[in-house]
This record gives sequence, C-alpha cells and structure tokens, in this order.
Amino acid sequence: MSYRYYEQVFFFRVLLVVGAVLGSARLQGAPGSIQCANLIFAGTQTSRCFSDQFLTAAQQQTSVTTERRFKKVKLNSDELFTYPFVVMTGEQQFRFSAKERENLKRYVESGGFLLASAGCSSAEWDKAFRREIKTIFADKSLTKIDMKHPVFKTVKSIEKLELAKGKGSAFLEGLEHDGKLVMIYSSQGLNDTEHTTGCCCCGGNEIQNSMDVNVNILVYALMH
Repeated sequence: MSYRYYEQVFFFRVLLVVGAVLGSARLQGAPGSIQCANLIFAGTQTSRCFSDQFLTAAQQQTSVTTERRFKKVKLNSDELFTYPFVVMTGEQQFRFSAKERENLKRYVESGGFLLASAGCSSAEWDKAFRREIKTIFADKSLTKIDMKHPVFKTVKSIEKLELAKGKGSAFLEGLEHDGKLVMIYSSQGLNDTEHTTGCCCCGGNEIQNSMDVNVNILVYALMH
C-alpha cells in the first residue's frame, strides 16, 4: 500500500478534527488537498456523468481542502491506492476483470472508500454491480443504511432523500469491513446530473438532494 495514500488519509482526518474544534472557521493555506478518483472499469466504462460539484461544496462548507475535479483512474491500476475516495457509475451491463475485483477488495479493506451510483437509475447497471459485489465480497453484503446513521448528519442534517419523480422510497446501501462503512451505493442515483454538462437523468428517478448527500459521504469517509 502506498505511503502517500496513508499520509493523505491521516492528514485530512487530523484537518477535519481541527476544523471541528474551530467550528465554522476555515483553515487557510493547507499544505495539501484531497484528490478524488473517477474510476475507469470493465475496460473502458467510466463515470462520465457523476457531478464533481460536491467537491467544491465540501470545501466551501467544511475545513476540507479538495481538488475541484475528479482524476480518472483505472480500477485495475496501482494508482488506485493513492486516492482515499473514489466514485463510479454507469448505465449498462458490465463485468469486472479478475484484477479489478482483486483491487477493489484490497482497496476498501485497506482504508479506501467507494461511492457508487447507478446512472439514470439503470436497472441493468444495478444488477451488474450487485453481482460483482456479491462475487468479490462473498462473506459480506450491501445493507440498507438507516436515516439515523451519522453519515446523514456529518455536515448537513438530511432527514429525507428526495426523488426526482417524487414517487417511491429513496434509500442508500452500504458495505462494512471490520465494523467500518467502506462503501455506499445508490440504485436510484447520486450522480447530481443537474450540475453536470451534457448529462441528464433521462428516465431515471435520481436522488434530487444528491450534492448535500455526497458532501456528507465524502466528509464521513475522511473522518472514519
């Protein structure tokens, strides 16, 4: 595991603690910033329609200093392990390679955090993602996250997940390792396409308050 990876995670956890002590005060002139990765997986699939606006929002609302754009990183590469937080999404069927499965398992079990989202509420992508998670983590499973979980209170207090069409019940699912939440998944979609260019939710039922939710998830991941 990369020394830079652990150094980044440690630095930002310390920064968050200091920020909490200082209340609303922002830390200026931080010696580094958090860089989040946008995964390329299953050959050429990539998270092209996941808004990075929450990175800017997190910097504005907390003491976290972020790079404002995702860095594209291949899931099967060693570079993956230099990022403490990664996102992935898509709208079609896919299948991980053996190396991608190995990397994802090692990544989250070594301290990394994955935020995954079915683009356009794609049932096809949802089915593929669930199959891959079941294959990779035979002894674990995605479970529904209660709205009372701290992840919904980390920066903003989120009482409800609002759906674009206003129909149905929105929820998030998570995967834990050693009692720690290391992955969050939305089958409805946390892509926040309202803040992307050239992307839309199409016929999906995306979570409307995604940006606030994603800010909370990022900060929660860095604090734990």
